Amino acid sequence: MLSGDGGQAARVWHALNPDEAAAALDVDPAEGLASVEAARRLARYGPNTLAEPAVEPVWRLFLRQFADLLIAILAVAAIVSAVVSKSLETPIVIGVVVLVNATLGFIQETRARASLAALRGMLTATVSVRRDGTEKQIDPADLVPGDIVLLAAGDRIPADGRLVEAATLAVGESTLTGEAAPVGKGTGAAPPDAALADRSDMVYMNTVVTRGRGLAVVTATGRGTEIGQIAELLEQTPVRRTPLQRQVDQLGRTIAAIAAAVVVVVVVLGVVQGRDLADLFLTGVSLAVAAIPEGLPAVVAFTLAMGTSRMAKRNAIVKRLAAVETLGSTSQICTDKTGTLTRNEMTATAIWSGGRELSVTGLGYGPDGRLHDGDGAPASLPPVAVEVLALCSDATVGDGQLVGDPTEGALVALAAKSGVDVGARRRRRPRLAEVPFDADYRLMATVHPVEDVADGADGADGADGTQAAGGGRRAPAADGGAGRSTRLLVKGAPDALLERSTAQLDRTGDVVELDDARRKSWREANAVLSDRGLRVMALAYRDDPPGAVALPPGDPLSGVARLAMIGLVAIVDPPRESAGPALAACREAGIRVRMVTGDHAGTAAAIAGQLGLDGDVVLGRDLDGWDDEELRRRLDGIAVIARVAPQHKIRIVQALQERGDIVAMTGDGVNDAPALSMADIGVAMGRSGTDVAKDAAAMVLTDDDFATVVEAVRSGRGIYDNIVNFVKFQLTTAIAFVVIFLVAGSADIMAGAPFTPVQILWVNLIMDGPPAMSLGVDPPAPDTMRRPPRPAGERLLTGRRLARIIGLAAVMAAGTLIAISVLPGPLPAQGAETTAGTVAFTTFALFQMFNLLNLRSETASVFNARTLENRAVLAAIGGVVLLQVLVVSVPALRGFFDTAPLGWREWLLAAGIASSALWLEEIRKFRHRIGTRARYAS
Repeated sequence: MLSGDGGQAARVWHALNPDEAAAALDVDPAEGLASVEAARRLARYGPNTLAEPAVEPVWRLFLRQFADLLIAILAVAAIVSAVVSKSLETPIVIGVVVLVNATLGFIQETRARASLAALRGMLTATVSVRRDGTEKQIDPADLVPGDIVLLAAGDRIPADGRLVEAATLAVGESTLTGEAAPVGKGTGAAPPDAALADRSDMVYMNTVVTRGRGLAVVTATGRGTEIGQIAELLEQTPVRRTPLQRQVDQLGRTIAAIAAAVVVVVVVLGVVQGRDLADLFLTGVSLAVAAIPEGLPAVVAFTLAMGTSRMAKRNAIVKRLAAVETLGSTSQICTDKTGTLTRNEMTATAIWSGGRELSVTGLGYGPDGRLHDGDGAPASLPPVAVEVLALCSDATVGDGQLVGDPTEGALVALAAKSGVDVGARRRRRPRLAEVPFDADYRLMATVHPVEDVADGADGADGADGTQAAGGGRRAPAADGGAGRSTRLLVKGAPDALLERSTAQLDRTGDVVELDDARRKSWREANAVLSDRGLRVMALAYRDDPPGAVALPPGDPLSGVARLAMIGLVAIVDPPRESAGPALAACREAGIRVRMVTGDHAGTAAAIAGQLGLDGDVVLGRDLDGWDDEELRRRLDGIAVIARVAPQHKIRIVQALQERGDIVAMTGDGVNDAPALSMADIGVAMGRSGTDVAKDAAAMVLTDDDFATVVEAVRSGRGIYDNIVNFVKFQLTTAIAFVVIFLVAGSADIMAGAPFTPVQILWVNLIMDGPPAMSLGVDPPAPDTMRRPPRPAGERLLTGRRLARIIGLAAVMAAGTLIAISVLPGPLPAQGAETTAGTVAFTTFALFQMFNLLNLRSETASVFNARTLENRAVLAAIGGVVLLQVLVVSVPALRGFFDTAPLGWREWLLAAGIASSALWLEEIRKFRHRIGTRARYAS
């Protein structure tokens, strides 16, 4: 019986041979488990599923949108205002703003709550197992350790298992390990310390069989699988608040302190002056409300929502509003290689044959491309080489789409680039026998007639390459077909074919002896190609006379001998055309990009070199020997980390975050999901990415193009700039309000509040609202991608920004107070209309419109073409000015807002005073530009 913890124990299954693994699991592979025993183990280990996560109720998700300090401040202000003033105007308006903000956040978050649900949904519908000595179809959830699972091409593997049989078996493991090419599988034991990607005798849940068949004994199910462990990592990974969320929280605390200080100062001044305490308290609350930018949460949400809409049109789907701007502050990007920087399409790029190297153009599985020599002159392959490419494979390619093994697809595409109609060639040269590929002997061989079985040619036939020119000899012959000559075509690992070869095809088409010197040249050529990070496949053949048996039925592999080497084909998953420029743009923007991949170090280093990623190449196991401090210290010098596990990726992200970096992680596989969740923003690939990666990420690229990340960075920076401009706009208004009230109160010129409560609300919500919203759709500035990332700890209100806000607020307050002073008449008491109060009210409103133009740029003049790019700003200015005209002109509105009609002189006075903010800013910006030019000139 199964002892201990059985399949769920931490055993080194890949180091056991098949018999040892079966014995440890107490199962006979020929019979499988008995149904009774399977039921007992199912009760013991539980179903082959992941645990159901706790789902947050919808009502709690909605209420969580209100768990924000600024929202809490607004709610308290609304309640106090309602109690003190006995009026519902302010509470209602604030309540609407808060509700809109919460609704926007709720709608976005309801779209992204299914990471573990996606993991559970990745199990296959049924699985073939051997139980009670017969083959059965069962629910994958009923699998238990010790079950014997039958695998075939196209199957999704339902649990982790140790192979006990494998015939030409290959498994695509890129979603788990990050390795692009399918991994050949066999039954030979792997070293105990073998990395996950190097365990060729194991299969893992959710990977896909791309070729061949196999038999595996289940070693782990459910949470005991590699996928299950990733699920646990995902559950344990905390979701960090974005930089913007942290900064808005910080701003809320700052504003709360300011509001409290304002109330205290106003009340103290009033008490000193002997004013009524209740009136003072109402004035203090009104000022506190004025000091708080009520629209900040809603406008931030609106700005982010507009940003997500624009980014969606550029193939970047953002799932959480608050994460939109995070890419804009990103200082480090950890990117996967396969399918992110590369095309995830294996492509033949070079051929070594006859002592020379030929280059191949064209990417992917399409037929477009050509061969040329080192001088760029057109070149061609020996006809027999084209036959190996076309006939010695099972993959098919049509319209650039692959069905089958990616490596074989690259060879078939190369045959098409050589002018061959592969389908027609296969019909005319049918397969007579074969030795399927196996990871143990690392080759594939097929037998075909030398001549077409039907008349005609497919456009690429010529000399068959078997007759030596100039006195050369034929390729070694041994066996043959019944009644006609046959040709044995072989492809595989270079060293495997060299061991079985005695001749080679030279540049002239002659078949010559493969002596020691020539063998050395083949090995050197293989080393040169491999050192460039290319996957190398060797081609060979042999012609047999009529009547011979090419592959002995009892031992077909023994017939793969006395071959003639044809050439070496170098294959690579090429970089995306847009990846290089995108990485260059990241460098210009001060963003460090680092490749973190499960692929081989040589392959990753070659791609990194082509893309201009400079730095060291290390392995995941190297990280295991470094403590956290050493890892943080070394990271700056590392460009590529290969052969990584999910734990390595999380550790890298954490190390960067502990240094103060804002980290973006891109990826597409299941193995990427925990790191995508841990990063400040996770970016998943929409086409090639797994559901798990998409659900764990905050952003999904629908075109899988790394260049879209650069556009997202640009958009994110622009969004952050817009939010900063909005904060400056609203705080300038708020501070100006406070200064006006405090100066008027301390100077004892206040017969009432400088503005009535309804006027305060009008300025804060209407005169502020539409203009602030228009800032949310401002396009990014031209220099957006030429600036370094902002510091991770930078506040929304830096010292420089605060100084500018205070300066503009002082201008607004002084101008408004001047407007009050130059006109006769008292300030408006509650419900009283005066010309002086209306001019002051109008001046303050117009100040905001000029301020809106000022704040769109720190240094650029308003008088440039970019001012006209944002029509929403111009529309907001026009609309708000029109509303102000109506408020002071329409009798019904004048009564509601306590305003008096203004003549053209009063309007001219208000506009003239308000425009001072524009002219003073233009002078400051001009001096700044002159100073900048002088510094550059020196």
